[in-house]
Amino acid sequence: MKIFISKYHKLSKKKIEEILLNFNSIGKSFFAGKKNRRNHIKIVEKEGRKFNIKSFKQPNYINRYVYVLFRESKAERSFKFAEKLIKKGVGTPKPIAFAEETSKGALTKSFYISEHLDYDLTFRDLDLAVPGHEDILRAFTRFTFNLHENNIEFLDHSPGNTLICLNNGDYQFYLVDLNRMNFKPLNFTERMKNFARLTSDNEKIEIMAEEYAELIGRSKNEVFKKMWFFAHSFFVNRGKNRKLKQKFKNLLGIK
Repeated sequence: MKIFISKYHKLSKKKIEEILLNFNSIGKSFFAGKKNRRNHIKIVEKEGRKFNIKSFKQPNYINRYVYVLFRESKAERSFKFAEKLIKKGVGTPKPIAFAEETSKGALTKSFYISEHLDYDLTFRDLDLAVPGHEDILRAFTRFTFNLHENNIEFLDHSPGNTLICLNNGDYQFYLVDLNRMNFKPLNFTERMKNFARLTSDNEKIEIMAEEYAELIGRSKNEVFKKMWFFAHSFFVNRGKNRKLKQKFKNLLGIK
């Protein structure tokens, strides 16, 4: 098994290998995909510290070779992007290591290990009826603007992928699920599209548009129209795709 460890951490290769070899029998599942079709995340405690270990599902037949020959695996990208974010001053749980196992030139297993972060909320938990949540939403919008200003396009900018620590009103935001990111200057359209996966709630989008408009120096109406267009399109298309998928499953008798 190939293991690459961050130079900023002292967890030995032997201990990491021991954890990974016993992945199925140790720790507490934080997220486990149904029928092993998705990734499995566990919280494991070692030497008095907690770690998150993400076991990526096995890639499809073609990608098993692509990730060995032509492209970095999701585990390696997660690790490298985490280090890059930290260098840019963007919050993310500290990367510890990534590991890959291959057989006959194909990727069979891959893992990403990071420090476990205790947090209070995610974007999904924000409720404008709760006192203080509008302030958090506005702070989150400023955080996203800061990503864009730092040439960071977080492609999985979705409700569960930013951890929020309240910190007595000094809100801190941490990105997770990092394997899909671009680092490039973003134009206005790309910035607005980056909000698309977060919510279809008109009121939340209005607040984010108002906050972002002030930061970017454009009218609230212009920002809202663009932001709403991409969000509405995303959720409408997702709904259609889910219905089509369910019809196909019903046709095949799959539950």
